[in-house]
Amino acid sequence: MNRKFKMISLGLSLAGLLALVACQSMEQGTGQKANASLESKSGSTAKGEVTFVWQGNDVLINGKFSGLKPNAEQGFHVHEKGDCSSPDAVSAGGHFNPETKAHGMPNSGMNHAGDLPNIKSDASGNANYTATLHGFAVNTGPTGIVGRSVVVHRDPDDYKSQPAGNSGPRIACGLIK
Repeated sequence: MNRKFKMISLGLSLAGLLALVACQSMEQGTGQKANASLESKSGSTAKGEVTFVWQGNDVLINGKFSGLKPNAEQGFHVHEKGDCSSPDAVSAGGHFNPETKAHGMPNSGMNHAGDLPNIKSDASGNANYTATLHGFAVNTGPTGIVGRSVVVHRDPDDYKSQPAGNSGPRIACGLIK
């Protein structure tokens, strides 16, 4: 009887270990990619292209933007809905926030998954953007951004005002696919 108990115990331990390994692999990326083409909203001329590449626990974000206010910062966020159909992009919903955290500084652990660093434009209103973040995945799972939208706002995110950083109207929006 004791030997039978040990075998059952060993089987359950092995099953638990395999489940843990499976969960960990689901939370890490191995190069999965997604893209978004942002179109102008709210009467602006802002537009852009963004790529997301999942590498381990981090997501590398690269973007190229034009039509922004020169020498300025603009808020930039992943929003919960993949809907940019309204003229003001309000159809994209609020910031992507699967863990129901407060709005905050990206990568602080005290922020929405969709809180991204501000975009900084040059004297011509163009910007190249690079950030490495964690807290979301490049897939369609509960923490995944595929099928959601990415939005540029007119004003800089202050990273403290609730619920969205006081970043103003949405001036560009694109579906992440």
